[in-house]
Amino acid sequence: MIALAAGYQHFADGAPFAEIALRHSSVKEVYFPWVDEPSGRPRLGYEEEDDPAELSAALRRDLERLCAAGVRLDLLLNANCYGEQAMSQVLEGHVRDIVGTLDSWGCRPEVCTTASPFVARVLKSAFPEIEVRASVNMRLTTLQAFRYLAPLFDSYYIGRDIQRNLETVKRFSDWCRANGKKLCLLANSGCLRNCPWQTFHDNLIAHSDAAMKVANVKGWSPHLCWTLYKDRANFQEILKATWVRPEDVSRYEGLVDVVKLATRQHANPDMVISAYERGSFEGNLLDLFEPGFSPAFFPAFIDNAAFPHDWFDRTSACARECTECGFCEQTLQLVAKSFFKEAKGK
Repeated sequence: MIALAAGYQHFADGAPFAEIALRHSSVKEVYFPWVDEPSGRPRLGYEEEDDPAELSAALRRDLERLCAAGVRLDLLLNANCYGEQAMSQVLEGHVRDIVGTLDSWGCRPEVCTTASPFVARVLKSAFPEIEVRASVNMRLTTLQAFRYLAPLFDSYYIGRDIQRNLETVKRFSDWCRANGKKLCLLANSGCLRNCPWQTFHDNLIAHSDAAMKVANVKGWSPHLCWTLYKDRANFQEILKATWVRPEDVSRYEGLVDVVKLATRQHANPDMVISAYERGSFEGNLLDLFEPGFSPAFFPAFIDNAAFPHDWFDRTSACARECTECGFCEQTLQLVAKSFFKEAKGK
């Protein structure tokens, strides 16, 4: 079974995240941000009423439990923007301090994931025993890019836009094996393939706490995907995205070292982990994604059990231009169901 990496989230009124992760033997890593630290998602401690001390204490309790169970810890330092501090002595000292604090807890991370070559340099210099991993937000889609990063990074998330093509993944995997590196992929991203807004959105997220406190223009969304799905004519774009169904993750056995599951903001991380651990899911496929688009598609849903048997083989081999084939449009007719029609038929 491929090792899964689950994303940490704080449950103010629910079960500790460690409790969820430890239910699943396939979860070999948990990735987490530092409290009140910009990363690839809104900050842990984003709400004003959240007490940083309480969040830090909860994080420590979870990490200590995970460490005791032998789960590898992956510290996220993967904000897309650190502003004017991006290559500063201040940021260098901050990175050292975070790792030092975790070390004092007995929870030194085995992995640090970053989108910053500067942060990677700091980690390599100060903590050479830590595996430095290139964030999925670096959008690495060529072996040339892998080679450029080799002095600073020990493992890589393959770019989502190419990860459905197994022949491409095998080339990347072979290069990693030959060069002492590791290959990882993100399985359940709901993001559009080749999204032209990604850089803008990732930068905005890095500044999300401040951005929410200014007078923003009303009626405009920074999310291209949510904007597109307001029009039902664009629903087929969800099938052209980058996700891999739980039923198809086994295809990557022997090619990738870690399969990352986006669960940091998911309403039901246990459901997501269970589906990918089991290798099957009966229900609305949209419910597995982060971001999830169930509200955007309602009353329609994507019946995961209705996909044609050749779905993965056909989409793995496609040219990715999505202008003439029509296979996704045909598949949408099979898998898109209506909650109202289903209820009426029972």
